[in-house]
Amino acid sequence: MAYKALYRTYRPQNFEEVAGQKHIIQTLKNALATNKIAHAYLFCGPRGTGKTTMAKLFAKALNCEEGIGHQCDKCKNCLEIKEGSHPDVIEIDAASNNGVEQVRNLIDNVNYLPIHGRKKVYIIDEVHMMTDNAFNALLKTLEEPPEHVVFILATTEPHEILPTILSRCQRYDFTKVSDDDIFNRVSEILESENIKYEKEAINAIISLADGGVRDALSILDQVLAYSSNELKASDVFSLFGLTTIQEKISFINAINDGDVASLLNKIGTYSEAGVDLKRLTADLLDILKDVLVYKKCDDATVLTSLNIAQANSLSQKMSIENLNEMIMTFLKAQSDYKTVSNIKTMFEVITLRLSTMNDTKIEEKEVPVQKEASVQKEEAKPVVTISEPVKEEIVETNSQIEEKEETAPDWLFDDEEDEKEVVEEDKKEAEKKIEVSFEGDKYKFDDDMIIKFMVTGDKESRLKLLERWDELGTYLNHPTLGDIVALAKDGRPFIVTKNVVILAYDFSKLAERVNIKTNQAQICSLLSKMIGREVFVYALSRTDAIRCSTLFNNLRQLSKLPKANTINITLEDLKQ
Repeated sequence: MAYKALYRTYRPQNFEEVAGQKHIIQTLKNALATNKIAHAYLFCGPRGTGKTTMAKLFAKALNCEEGIGHQCDKCKNCLEIKEGSHPDVIEIDAASNNGVEQVRNLIDNVNYLPIHGRKKVYIIDEVHMMTDNAFNALLKTLEEPPEHVVFILATTEPHEILPTILSRCQRYDFTKVSDDDIFNRVSEILESENIKYEKEAINAIISLADGGVRDALSILDQVLAYSSNELKASDVFSLFGLTTIQEKISFINAINDGDVASLLNKIGTYSEAGVDLKRLTADLLDILKDVLVYKKCDDATVLTSLNIAQANSLSQKMSIENLNEMIMTFLKAQSDYKTVSNIKTMFEVITLRLSTMNDTKIEEKEVPVQKEASVQKEEAKPVVTISEPVKEEIVETNSQIEEKEETAPDWLFDDEEDEKEVVEEDKKEAEKKIEVSFEGDKYKFDDDMIIKFMVTGDKESRLKLLERWDELGTYLNHPTLGDIVALAKDGRPFIVTKNVVILAYDFSKLAERVNIKTNQAQICSLLSKMIGREVFVYALSRTDAIRCSTLFNNLRQLSKLPKANTINITLEDLKQ
C-alpha cells in the first residue's frame, strides 16, 4: 500500500480532534444545534490552520445519518465524505477552475437535489483565485441558493475577494494555532506511531511551522524520513539549518562581551552548516525579548524561548540599554534582508556593530574628560594673544565648512539672509534647537478623507518627491531642524496632492508623532520649502496605508470613488 503523509493520515474526523480554532468550532456547533444553517460561509486565515478540514467536518455534521450535528464516522455519508467520494460534497479548486465557464457549470448543477445526504455542500478552495467575471456569475446563486445547498469558500487572501461576495457570506477568521495545541497534536501522533521523541525537537518543528498544523506534520514527516523513525532535536537542526538554544545564548553572550573573534568564527561555522540567518535573527529576537521582559517583571511565566536558569544568566549580564539596542538592530535587519544581495555579510556587519557598541560608549565618555582637562590647563596659563598657527587652523576649518555647504542642496534656505542666520544659529545651538514633541493633541483624519486625498493625488509629484527624499539626510545635523528632519526622513511619501503630503511610516508611534499639532508647523514648513508650495503634512502607519489602499481599490471596482472635481479641501479646512 502506498505511503500516506501524516497530515492526511491524521486529518481530524470530528470537531474534538481539531487543534485550536475553538471559537469557530463552538459557533458552528451552536448553529447546528439550533438548526440555524447559513447558505454561505467564508473560512479565511493562514495556510495549514484547518480551513478545508473544518469545511469537510461541517459537511459531515450536516449529512450524518445519526442526525444534524453528529459525526459518527461510521455511516455511509460520513465514510464517503472522509474518503472524498460523496456525490453531494463537491470540492472545487478555484486556482484551476477560476473561469466563467466552470462557474456556469456549477450553477447548472446547483438545482439538482442531493443524492444521499440532506445538503449539497460546495467547498471552493483558494476562492480568491477566481476572476471578477467568475465572481459576478456566482453572485446571484450565492445570494439566493436553493435550500438544499450550502457554499463554503476557503481562502488565505480575503482582501482579494469582491466586497459583494464578502457581504453574502458568514465570515470565520482562522488564527494561527497556538504552540501548545500543535505540541499536543504532534506528541499524540508520535505516541500513536510508537516513535520516541525529544521535546526540544517538537519545539523546533513548532517554530518552523509558524502556527500551521499541516506544516508541522509535513516537517515531522521529513525529519522522520531522515532520522529513521526517531525524532531528535539534532536531526531537526541539521536538516533545516537551525541552531540549538545553547548556541544562540552563546552567540548573544559573545556580542555582549565584545568577543569579535568568536563571533566571526561562529558565523563562518553557521555558513558552512547552511544555517538560515534570517531564521537565526528571528530566534535571537525571541530570546532577547524574553530576557528584556523577564528583567523588568521577574516572572517566569512570560518566558517563551528560555527556561528560568537561562533567563537569569542573561538578565544578570546584560543591561536594558544593550538589550534594547540589540532588539532594534535585529528588527531593522529583518527588513533590510529583503534589499541586500549578501545576507551573510550584512549579518556580520550588524553583529560587529553590536559587539563594539560598549567600546563606542567608553570613547564618548572619555571625550568630555579630555576636554575638561584641556580647559583646566589653559586656565592655568597666563592670557596670551592667538598665535598664527591657530589662526591658520581656524581658517582651514571654515573653508571646510564652506566647501560642505556648497555641495548641499539649497532648498532649505529662502535666500542668502537665511543662510547667514543659520551660521549665527550654529553658535547658539543649545538655545535655539527645536525639540520634537512626544505627546499632545493630534490631527486625525478618517478613511473617507484619506480616500479623497488618494483620488486627488498626483503620481508624478509623488515620484519627484521620492527622487529628492534622500536630500533630507543632508540636514540631519542641522543645528535647529535636525530632529524634525530626522522625524520626516523616517517616513516615505505615500500621497502628494496640490496642498497635502501624506507620509507612510513602518511604525505607528512615528506616524502619531508627526500628527501631533505642536510638531506640525515645523514639518509643514520643511516640506513646503522642499516642494516649493505650502502643504499640510499628515502621517499614516504602514498598516493603515495598506488598509486604505485596499479600500480604495475595492471602491474603484464598485465605481464608488468620489469624483476628483467635486473635492475641494483647503489648507484652512485641514488645520481646523
